[in-house]
Amino acid sequence: MQQLSPMDAAFVYMETPSTPMHIGSLAIYDPSTSPNGKLRFKEVLSFIESRLDGAWAFRRRLVRVPFDLDHPYWIEDPEFDLEYHVRHIALPEPGDWRQLCILAARLHSRPLDLNKPLWEFTVIEGLDNIEGLPKGCIAILSKIHHAAIDGMSGVEITTAVHDVTPDVPEREFDMEWKPDSKPADAELLIRAQINAVRQPFKMADIMARSIPGLAKASAGLVTRDLKLPVSGTAPNTLFNQPVSPHRVVDGVKFDLDEIKAVKAELDGVTVNDVVLSVFGGGLRKYLLSKNDLPKDDMTAMAPISVRSEDEKKDLGNQVSAMIVGLGTHIEDPVERLEYVHDKAQKSKNLTNAIGARNLSRMSGMTPGALMGLGARLYARAGLANAHAPAYNCVVTNVPGPPMDIYFAGARLVEQFGVGPIFDGMGLINIVYSSGGTLTLSFTADRDAVSDPENYAAALRESFDELKAAMAKRKKKPAKRKPPAKKAAKKKAKAS
Repeated sequence: MQQLSPMDAAFVYMETPSTPMHIGSLAIYDPSTSPNGKLRFKEVLSFIESRLDGAWAFRRRLVRVPFDLDHPYWIEDPEFDLEYHVRHIALPEPGDWRQLCILAARLHSRPLDLNKPLWEFTVIEGLDNIEGLPKGCIAILSKIHHAAIDGMSGVEITTAVHDVTPDVPEREFDMEWKPDSKPADAELLIRAQINAVRQPFKMADIMARSIPGLAKASAGLVTRDLKLPVSGTAPNTLFNQPVSPHRVVDGVKFDLDEIKAVKAELDGVTVNDVVLSVFGGGLRKYLLSKNDLPKDDMTAMAPISVRSEDEKKDLGNQVSAMIVGLGTHIEDPVERLEYVHDKAQKSKNLTNAIGARNLSRMSGMTPGALMGLGARLYARAGLANAHAPAYNCVVTNVPGPPMDIYFAGARLVEQFGVGPIFDGMGLINIVYSSGGTLTLSFTADRDAVSDPENYAAALRESFDELKAAMAKRKKKPAKRKPPAKKAAKKKAKAS
């Protein structure tokens, strides 16, 4: 039995019928590479069953402390039923991209059952009219609660159910699974009391570890070696309202080499900087079309993994975050990229000074009972509308494998991320890189983004404009300085 960290528990407390807190992906596979040239549902079930020992999240379920007086615990589910977690559905004809996105949004909007292991896979067939995909492709929509994984620990599940060859090799895993008995309420309450006694000592330890980083950051701000990347609040937009229970998803695919080519044109710029500026340009275009573009720059929260090498297989979230400007107030795409790079660098410098792991540890300073009560009141009383948003959206980057990978022998063709939204933050943008491609996808509240195809098109246009502006900048001849003799004559005449 393992207790959730404060950050993991917060995702449980934040969940309401309108704000399910799971993450996942829409992965598209070509079954022609599988041993039989096609993939039946019973083969999918058999394959996943053979890989359950590859990730702890598959068979662990939550046990909540009475009245949420302390953070919940994970136990190995003694009633685990694989067929509950793996489902099967097909698109009606013609089976196009829009239909797939609508179905994915509907499935994603449904909360997971918190009394069972917190994941679902839905196999989707009938993808017969999607441009760029081979006939007979299938999709798998995955849903995994954010309390169980972050972007990096999700790699463990990806690794468990994928191979680097299509021949479906047998694999052995370190885990030896044994079901647990559900603990009695009395035992959980005793544990809660013990943790309450320990809490002041835990807070003192966190403060002692954090003080050097906070002091370093404060000194840097005083001497102006460090600068605050953004102001404390973000402007209000249509994304920063209470959210409905309904979702939209969509995404666009890019050639990673094209992104890297743009990055190479400016010193110090990273792929992440390019991606952030593309989102900034896309948001600018989309909000202009809605007459909702704020005068002030919009900001994004970007998660940062603090997971060490030996923590890769641990359940839960080990992340910090930084706030970055997206340059939505800047029309010129190259100027926007330079602005985003500058803001991202300042944010990284400040985060590094404080220490990303220190920021993550600070989530443990609130006692479990108070955190649970506070999260529930915030979510259910609509307090997100009582203050200006801290940021406008989320942009999270999930690195994928650099080579082809296979699910039960079927080759992964494309993958798009899906994620949670909540009151006051109705848009999450997810970046996924795999092989030579990079996908920019988003999940949004349907009331805020009723036309997701237009935001997806705005992202495509944003990158095309940036690429064209970079090409024009590259061809523009540099200003020539006058020869030294002519310059001297001009100077003599002037005198």
